[in-house]
Amino acid sequence: MSEKTIYTAQEVADILKISKNTVYEMIKRGELLAYKVGNKMRISNQEIDDYMKRSLNGQAVRQITAPGSGTNTRYDETVTEALGASPADAGFVVCGQDIALDVLVRYLQSEAGIPYVLRSYYGSYNGLYLLYQDKVHVASSHLWDGKEDVYNVPYVERMLPGVSAVILRLFQRMQGFYVPRGNPKNITGWQDLGRDDIFLINREKGSGTRVMLDERLRLSKLASHQVPGYHNECTSHLAAAGAVSRGEADFAMGNAVSARMVSGVEFIPLQQECYDLIVKKENWGKPRYQALYQIVSSEAFRRELEGLGSYNLSETGRIIAET
Repeated sequence: MSEKTIYTAQEVADILKISKNTVYEMIKRGELLAYKVGNKMRISNQEIDDYMKRSLNGQAVRQITAPGSGTNTRYDETVTEALGASPADAGFVVCGQDIALDVLVRYLQSEAGIPYVLRSYYGSYNGLYLLYQDKVHVASSHLWDGKEDVYNVPYVERMLPGVSAVILRLFQRMQGFYVPRGNPKNITGWQDLGRDDIFLINREKGSGTRVMLDERLRLSKLASHQVPGYHNECTSHLAAAGAVSRGEADFAMGNAVSARMVSGVEFIPLQQECYDLIVKKENWGKPRYQALYQIVSSEAFRRELEGLGSYNLSETGRIIAET
């Protein structure tokens, strides 16, 4: 490789012969370690070399590092094997996919001094199940109940039977449709879901976005087979927006934050959703969980989320409910 030491996401994409969106996906999955300069992601030459070595060894996800290193590690079997512990004991595991959780993990490591803060990238529904199974310590959720027009609380009550929980508001964000620049199919809202001339790229089962779509279909009395492309899935907002940008679909559901990261895509806002953190009430008074609460309630954390853009932080740090 060249003697250059720092690369942009596009430069990394050119080196690895992949798309820039794939680079962002790799960063999100923990396969590449990146840092931000302003609003831009930067990756070091050493990190690219390390990734290539891991790939040659058949191990894309980075291994866990020593306490105090500040490295954000993906939570999977490799991590627990490296620690010689069960998933429940492997570290402090935060489950969810939004990029704001990367900021939260960094604060938990640097401000709260928690050495092993791990990320699990399962969606909302599966995250609550993992919390119930004691496989993660903090779940995040943006599950909409169309019958009651409320977020998260009904799902927490149903999916954590016999378990009291605390629901902490992280932020609100806008969900909507990604469409190609210029919106050639003139897609404007939920009423377009039944059209047979537009093709969807869907999210995976268990994600909050997929649940919202299914609830909208149920309320509109539409079956999934009436939506062309319904069974074509991707696993993130960025992947969905990228598919629309490349012309692989006419529209997809996702959030406004990710729309800003993909060229050739316009965003049609449709519904403000609530993104919350859920912990078991029996753990709430413990130091790590109180540190989490203090971080989310802090002005410094709020300012950093403001820098990411497109979040409504008016209720950030508020305890929404206790079940």
